[in-house]
Parts: sequence; C-alpha cells; structure tokens
Amino acid sequence: MGMWASLDAMWEMPAEKRIFGAVLLFSWTVYLWETFLAQRQRRIYKTTTHVPLELGQIMDSETFEKSRLYQLDKSTFSFWSGLYSEIEGTLILLFGGIPYLWRLSGRFCGYAGFGPEYEITQSLVFLLLATLFSALTGLPWSLYNTFVIEEKHGFNQQTLGFFMKDAVKKFIVTQCILLPVSSLLLYIIKIGGDYFFIYAWLFTLVVSLVLVTIYADYIAPLFDKFTPLPEGKLKQEIEVMAKSIDFPLTKVYVVEGSKRSSHSNAYFYGFFKNKRIVLFDTLLEEYSVLNKAILEESGMEARKDGEGDSEEIKANVKNKKQGCKNEEVLAVLGHELGHWKLGHTVKNIIISQMNSFLCFFLFAVLIGRKELFSAFGFYNSQPTLIGLLIIFQFIFSPYNETYVCYPRGTEGWS
Repeated sequence: MGMWASLDAMWEMPAEKRIFGAVLLFSWTVYLWETFLAQRQRRIYKTTTHVPLELGQIMDSETFEKSRLYQLDKSTFSFWSGLYSEIEGTLILLFGGIPYLWRLSGRFCGYAGFGPEYEITQSLVFLLLATLFSALTGLPWSLYNTFVIEEKHGFNQQTLGFFMKDAVKKFIVTQCILLPVSSLLLYIIKIGGDYFFIYAWLFTLVVSLVLVTIYADYIAPLFDKFTPLPEGKLKQEIEVMAKSIDFPLTKVYVVEGSKRSSHSNAYFYGFFKNKRIVLFDTLLEEYSVLNKAILEESGMEARKDGEGDSEEIKANVKNKKQGCKNEEVLAVLGHELGHWKLGHTVKNIIISQMNSFLCFFLFAVLIGRKELFSAFGFYNSQPTLIGLLIIFQFIFSPYNETYVCYPRGTEGWS
C-alpha cells in the first residue's frame, strides 16, 4: 500500500515536478548502474595478478603488471571524477544553475546594449559562460589525470606550461567553431517555419562533414606538427596493404604526439578518392622522438653501429624503446582500414544522421511544451537554446543511453 500511495502522490504532482524528478532519478540510476559495472571490472583488475593463459605467448609478466596497475589507478580516478560530475550536475539542477546563468547572460547583454529581443546574442553569451565554467571545473581533474596518473605510469610528456597553453588554445578554437555554428543553427530554427527541423538537420549534417574534412588539414595542425612519412620500407608496405583492399590512399602523415603523451594511435580521414593516413610518432619504433631521447641518454646516438656498447646498455635501450615494429604498425593500421573495407564508416554516418534527424523531429514536437521549460526554472520565457539543452540532454537521456549502447560504427559491426 505504501508503494502505491507514493506512486499516486507522484502522479498527482504538477507535470513540471514529475519531469524534473524523473530526470534526476534516471540520471542517478544510470550513474549507479555504470558505477556497479566499473567496480565489477575493478575487482577483476585487483584479483587477476598473473598473465592469463590466453595471453601468455604475447605478453610478459612485467608488461601485464604495469597495465593492471595503470587500469586500477584509472578506475579509481574515474570513480571520483564521475561522482563529482554527477553531484555537480544534480546541484546545478536543484539550485537553478541553468536559469541563473541565462539571467546572468541577459545582464551581460544588457550592459552591451542588447535587450531581451536579442535572444541569439544572449544564447551565445550563455554558451560562452557555460563552456568556461565547464573548463574551469574540469581543469583540476584534467591536471590530476595528466600530472599524477599519466606521469606516475610514464605516459605524460607535457610540462605544466605546455598543458595550460594547450588548454587555452583548445578553448579558443572551440569557441571559434561553437559560437558561429550555434548562432546559425538558432537562426535556422527561428526562421525555418513548420519544417525547421529538416533545415536544422541538414545544416548540422553539412557542418559535421565540413569539420571532418578540414579537421586534420586546418584544425589539428594548430596543436600538433604533421610531417609526411619518409620514403622507406614502412611506407611501401602501407601502400601495398592499402592497394590490396582498394583503399584510395593519397598521403601518409606522422603526427608528433610524443610531446604530449607516449600513448599511440593511428587513424585515416578524407572522403571519396582522397584518403589520408595519420600515424602517431609514438607508434613507430624507428621514428619516435622518445626513442631518440633514450638513445642519447644511453650514449648510443653517435655510435649507431653498436661498436663499443656493452650488452647491458643495448638490452636497456631495447627494453625502454617505445613504439611498434613495422609488422605491428601494419596490424594496427589494418584494424583501422578494416573498418573502411567493411563499410563501418559509412554505416556509422548513416546511423548517426538517422538518429540526428529523429532527435530534431522530436525536438520540433516537444519545443512548444511549456511544462518542459517550467520544470527547469523557465516560467516566463522559452529560449530556443534552452529548449535544445533540455530536450537533447535531459528529456532524450533514456533514448541517448539506448543509442550509445547500440553496437554501431566500429567493433559492433561484423
């Protein structure tokens, strides 16, 4: 009887209260479920102290132990950062952080001579303040992750000055993209009429394709140095592998990732017949800046023929060297190219755009519901940007969780 009475009481509450309560309840339910799964995985990290039989031929005990301890530290960090994020989000909702920031944005606009009728201008100020708040509150966690966890396990290569300069640059570049795109999207929604959701979807599709096209050529070089992979055996083998699956390779680049981290990666980009491959220098044993530093420290840079070097020094350098041999690089790259060959990239784009269209359509259906705005503290106004935030982030959260869990795009497709 008590449970049913509670349910009856909940349904008797105003619609906006029910919406707000449901959003908070779902958010904490997802958080607790994901925390349970993470803690279950953490127990595996703690109890599995020996190399599994399946990996015995390809991984030594020292490497396995390093990986295990790294994952333990990462899981601890993830727990506390996740808890903080959930509490922060809850407090923002409970204490009206979103309507407060909207009013603050309006005051800033008023100081500049823009009244309430300049909703898009106020929306851009809101976005600027919101992303600034997010950057500042996330900074301590990012610093700890980089200079404590990554440093402890030998992955971090950044200085504090480089880190801060990089963070400021990322924030500025983000604003240069976010604010113009957001202003155009809001304008399209405002003037689009009954079918604005189609125009908004098409606009976001074009923007996403443009960003994918220009990212590696114009945005990424703002942060990292890209150089063509020198002629040699590795480049020839990459070209042969690309040709064997009819991958339209035009260029192969090496990006200087070693100035940030010793983690490795590889990816490809481009449309149609203009595909390019990017390899992190930390992936390449014979190219890594880190390996050159190791050689210099060992006194071997000037004696590449190995004469006069003790076996102990050679073994030390071999154990310290970063990166993969050519056949290992090809294996990593083969995994990435396999996604292209099997059509995962195209499938991912199609599914993502179907999802995007559905979300904009449902947004068009729900944007006129005043109770959605009232649930989050907007009683006298219904700003378009706030509607996007409420509906896409909160109202769609159950659907978003289902969509995120659906196997799409990469390993989920076979």
